[in-house]
Amino acid sequence: MPRTQEHADRYRDALTALAAATQRPANVVNTGAGYAIRVDFEYNRYLLASNAADGLTDTVENTSEWRVSLYQGVTDGTSDELLAAAEHAWLVDAFDLAFADIRAKGKWQSADASFDEFTPTNDQSAS
Repeated sequence: MPRTQEHADRYRDALTALAAATQRPANVVNTGAGYAIRVDFEYNRYLLASNAADGLTDTVENTSEWRVSLYQGVTDGTSDELLAAAEHAWLVDAFDLAFADIRAKGKWQSADASFDEFTPTNDQSAS
């Protein structure tokens, strides 16, 4: 039996946080190995977030650090390319670390960089 709605109810705060951070819908999806939170971006790129080795966990006892992974989807039947990944006890910190990593590698597309969340700001600038 699919458990997408059950996980969406359990992880409502995580879905809201990722939707706010990315300005895109966040959904619980079945990855085949378990469930994860997914956010889709331009250029066939997407983010997966989970808090256990096999996806989203059902119990507090099985939680580990949040893992946020950024992928490039492919259409040739091969596995999608992992572009960046990060782990942290807090979901938003794992998100920030993953995006810092992908920006440092120069693999982020400029269309997504137009959102303030993904572009560095100069806090020293005068308004």
